[in-house]
Amino acid sequence: MQPARTQQETAAPAIDGPREWFTAAELAQLQLPGLPHDKRAMNRHARDNRWLIQHDKAGNPLCRPRAGRGGGLEFHVSLLPGPARIELGRKMGETVLIEAEDKAASSWRWFDLQSGAVKAEAEFRARVVGQFETLVQSGLSRTLAVTVLAHESGKTAQTIWNWLKLVDGVAPHNRLPALAPQRKGGGREAEIDDELWRIFLSDYLRLEAPTMTSCYDRTAAIAKDRGLPMPSERALRRKVEREVDPRVLLFRREGSEALRRSIPAQRRTVAHLHAMEVVNIDGHKFDVFVKTGDGRVIRPIMVTIQDIHSRKVLAWRIGGEESAVQTRLCFADLFQTWGVPKECVLDNGRAFASKWITGGANTRFRFKVREEDPTGLLVGLGIQIHWATPYRGQSKPIERAFRDMCDRIAKHPAFAGAYVGNTPMAKPENYGSRAVEWADFVAQVDKGIADHNAKMGRRTETARGRSFDDVFAESYATAPIGKATPELMRKALLAGEQRRIDARTGELRLFGNRYWSFECGRLHGQRVTVRFDPDNLLRDVHLYDQDDHYLCSAQLLGDALFLDAAEAKATAKRVAEYRKKIREAADAEDLLLAAQVAALQAGAPEPVKPEAQVVRPVRFRGSVAAVRAEQAIPEPPAHEAKVFKALGHLRVVE
Repeated sequence: MQPARTQQETAAPAIDGPREWFTAAELAQLQLPGLPHDKRAMNRHARDNRWLIQHDKAGNPLCRPRAGRGGGLEFHVSLLPGPARIELGRKMGETVLIEAEDKAASSWRWFDLQSGAVKAEAEFRARVVGQFETLVQSGLSRTLAVTVLAHESGKTAQTIWNWLKLVDGVAPHNRLPALAPQRKGGGREAEIDDELWRIFLSDYLRLEAPTMTSCYDRTAAIAKDRGLPMPSERALRRKVEREVDPRVLLFRREGSEALRRSIPAQRRTVAHLHAMEVVNIDGHKFDVFVKTGDGRVIRPIMVTIQDIHSRKVLAWRIGGEESAVQTRLCFADLFQTWGVPKECVLDNGRAFASKWITGGANTRFRFKVREEDPTGLLVGLGIQIHWATPYRGQSKPIERAFRDMCDRIAKHPAFAGAYVGNTPMAKPENYGSRAVEWADFVAQVDKGIADHNAKMGRRTETARGRSFDDVFAESYATAPIGKATPELMRKALLAGEQRRIDARTGELRLFGNRYWSFECGRLHGQRVTVRFDPDNLLRDVHLYDQDDHYLCSAQLLGDALFLDAAEAKATAKRVAEYRKKIREAADAEDLLLAAQVAALQAGAPEPVKPEAQVVRPVRFRGSVAAVRAEQAIPEPPAHEAKVFKALGHLRVVE
């Protein structure tokens, strides 16, 4: 049922045109009935009546920031009491629809905002009124009933008569708001200049979180310099508690992360997943001093992979730093032991966002994705990548496992004296007294993780009192698990780098080493993807084109000693074999000799002699001599002819 609406209409001239939003200063200037006529008093009225947090039936706020210079707040016309809206409509010269307010609902809204003491007093008065009605119904007169109740309750008769007057005509179920005491403060609120108030809040609401006393002292110094009055610190503290939203206080002094933690977190279910469907990976730095093989003392970092469904830790690698190599080896352990997952959740650490791991994924947070980037380990195996929100531990369930490891592994008795604390302020008394040997540390971590997986009584969604091992084994037995072929494993587990083959020699340079093979001779100047084992650069490397097609392998060209004859012979042998293979390849082409090619060339064509169409007669001018007949050249003697023939075969040699 829609609330009743009454329409009142006047012909007063408009003062501002049709409007729905007004500032406190504008409402004060309008001098509407039931509202203060001063700006500060109007602001106090708005705060006392909670105008700043009121919403309409659609959930829209009825208070909003004022647009334009100066800022401030604007209040919707529906917040005004009925007489004030009627007068406002008259002054604006327009029809104003006034919603008849349900007094009972309004009184209950007011009652809900009161303190527990006010509500307790209202309940006490309601009981007295109820006893009065019972006594009257039993036959006592009203006066005698009031006298009896005054004696029993310790109140005066006039007080009880006043309570009866408050509920006169009020339904019994609406008596509590009517009987609630409506006492007002004993004095005026301390006033402060608007500019000083703004300066104080700007100083106090900072992420550095200064104390209120220091902010008050700085603001008081400014007020003294300007000759303005300044209320006491206690009054200013009450003003902050009364006017500043605690959520704004939290955001401005503690930051957005603190504000995010103040609201309920998302709760996700994993019941629909199975083992090895989704895994998450992250790195953890142990708070333990460990001595490496080369004598250095470090805090090791462990890269760990956990199954999302069961929460079991499946693979881990321990090293000196979180690197792509360590991450790749951890994935290698996972693939070889358990199989290939469908999806993986990881953060944007450099080890995980490395091109060796996620190259080719367009959603990588780090590095610039280029078309020639080598396909990374996860992308090459078809594993879908999900990037967790940076610095958000709730995004990765593995953080909960790391917390257990801090207590059960880092603080193990075997590491006594080597534990360093998780913060500089949490250093133990025996800080730095010893360092654990690397082999002992790795063995203890392996045992600690095994105990972590086997511990009974887990209270996760899927465990329900069982261990992570039990949950994983149950699901793994029936889940479809992907397995990588040896060829795909070789390709995926080798790191990838972009290199260009030397345009002259055909050799490949990688991390100071040179690689070459017979097949590299046809790749001069080409850009290739080199896949190699970063743990062993002495092994062969494999070359792929930009479309990820396999080209060939290349062997390491080691450096030879200056006078090493054996290496010289090996180099000469390699060159000879190369020439031999090229000659054999050339012979396989079955080419013709040059003379044969020349003989196959077509002869020179006979020149075409054009026939003259116009003949010009030519007459010889001068004496004409008789043509002398040719004389035959005599043949030389036989022995001279033989000499002349031999001379014809001679050639000049420079």
